[in-house]
Amino acid sequence: MPTIKKLPPNKSGQVRYRAVVDIGDDAETGKRRQITVTRNTSKEVKNEIARLTNERSNGTLVAPSKMTLNEWLDKWLERRAPDIEASTLNGYRNALMHARERLGCLPLQDITEEDVIAFASWLLAGARRRGGPAGTGLRASSAAGALQRFREALDYAAVRKMINANPAMYVHLPKLAVNADQQAHPPVLPWDETEIRAFLVGVRSERLYAPFLLSLMGLRPAEVCGLRWSDIDLDAGTLAITNTRTMIGNAVTIEKGTKTAAGTRTLPLPDPVLHALMAFQLRQSTEQHDAGEAYTPSAYMFVDELGQPLTTRHLRYYTYRPCALSGCVAYGCTTPVRHA
Repeated sequence: MPTIKKLPPNKSGQVRYRAVVDIGDDAETGKRRQITVTRNTSKEVKNEIARLTNERSNGTLVAPSKMTLNEWLDKWLERRAPDIEASTLNGYRNALMHARERLGCLPLQDITEEDVIAFASWLLAGARRRGGPAGTGLRASSAAGALQRFREALDYAAVRKMINANPAMYVHLPKLAVNADQQAHPPVLPWDETEIRAFLVGVRSERLYAPFLLSLMGLRPAEVCGLRWSDIDLDAGTLAITNTRTMIGNAVTIEKGTKTAAGTRTLPLPDPVLHALMAFQLRQSTEQHDAGEAYTPSAYMFVDELGQPLTTRHLRYYTYRPCALSGCVAYGCTTPVRHA
């Protein structure tokens, strides 16, 4: 039992009692943790000591902390980093920027369910900072993603006994808002045969005809961008998917293996795709000859006229014009191309 000390009378003449309770070492820093208990009577101090001791023994003790939400989110992202792809981590950071803006300066332990409800309402009413008029609401799907990442971060705070319970556990977006968003933005459907034929006519004369055909074969944008000529066997008529190149924030290019183990695969090349790749390889040889020293050779298939590797952003951009000219749905989007 910690020693209970009687304090000298304060300015108003009131006598109080105090004890320092040892609650064990910090799991991360190894530093000793203590809680100072000050009450009006010795009995109140004893009762608080008993409560703290009981909670420590059954594993439910939450030590007082001044850590802010921003500080906790930094810790949570640091913990998640080794387990997820860099692009996924960047997505987490983007999703949490709204929680940082609205609640980041608050002490983690002070955040209430009412705070989270107000945060969810703000997401739908005024959280937008880009991709549309600033100060307007996010789409329900984007707001749901932001709320989900926030909930996950607070889940881990509860597991680590930084908070008693997750205040976001039972907070969800209004169903009416979700339903309205789904009606206003129906899912993108794969192209039908008519749209595929129209798209093929539109891209036949394009320099990037071969990469477009690879998208129609079902390759992900990052797989098209990561494809090297050494992965393509023009004699056997096959290509091996082993590498991807994707972008983070439209600024940093990340090269890595395929998204999943099943993503590493060898595919047969239909004759139209094989012939398009042969023509594209020959065209690149001509471009290199014409450009001379200005050309930068690379191992990649998806390059510009000077040999510079192109990115997923370029693939989407160069899809805009043929999509528009052919009148295909989902203007500028490669998803219906890949799933067609």
